[in-house]
Amino acid sequence: MTSWEKRGNYLIEVSQRCLKGHKTFDLCRSHLVEASQISKGTIYNHFTSEADLIVAVACADYRHWLAQAEQDTLQYSDPYLRYIFHHCQRLYHILSEQSFVIARVIPNEAVISHASDYYRERFERVSSQYKQWNAQTLTEIGEIGGFNRGELLCDYLRGAMINSDDAQKHPNDAEMYYQFSFAMTQLMGHSQKRPPGIKVFLQWLADKEA
Repeated sequence: MTSWEKRGNYLIEVSQRCLKGHKTFDLCRSHLVEASQISKGTIYNHFTSEADLIVAVACADYRHWLAQAEQDTLQYSDPYLRYIFHHCQRLYHILSEQSFVIARVIPNEAVISHASDYYRERFERVSSQYKQWNAQTLTEIGEIGGFNRGELLCDYLRGAMINSDDAQKHPNDAEMYYQFSFAMTQLMGHSQKRPPGIKVFLQWLADKEA
């Protein structure tokens, strides 16, 4: 990794810290000067527009989800549980870390189109990989005709992440994850499947504290 790439990753980490607890992407490149102790010129070289900054943060989030997806693929041989716990982990991360919900601003074609080629291509690549993982997992669970299940789930997950963050839900609420899982199961079209129960989620949460 080059020094330019390391500095870019550091600026993204600083951006994510600055956005913790925020409900809008109100961070500008100029804000990073004091937060990062890096010169304005250097920051503007890394992010040539405000759109670049937004898309760069989005890329980092998608890379994080992909890394989690790889772990979940190894941990859960059952694709249904893999999908359920993967998205529960995403929700847990948002609530426990007070992470900014990037779904509030991305995907947004207007923002992406204003980003430089470098960040736009990175986002298209990583988002495509993540969509592919989700689609493949749903295929393994078993496709149900009649609706575009992947699209339904994507829209639901986006709304659920934003609404849970807005409501300041507690990250250790086992019943919340059960309800979240039940809704995903219904949207998959697999209403015959029983989502993990509250006791399972209590243990899942306890394991995180261990």
